[in-house]
Amino acid sequence: MREQVEAILDKLRPMLMMDGGNIELVDVKDGEVFVQLVGACGMCPSSTMTLKMGVERAIKEEMPEIKRVIQV
Repeated sequence: MREQVEAILDKLRPMLMMDGGNIELVDVKDGEVFVQLVGACGMCPSSTMTLKMGVERAIKEEMPEIKRVIQV
């Protein structure tokens, strides 16, 4: 499951890197994905929107068993 999530994040990373940020997978546990936004994304006021509307939506589309994505 972790490998699947990492593959999805790899598809999203170029978009985040264009804005000077990135995303790191911390853990996948009990249907929840734990990530850390780094670089410019870590301090961006839009990071919550990026996380929910971009990252969470992309992961849930490919992996419906994932309930939510949590920033740590």
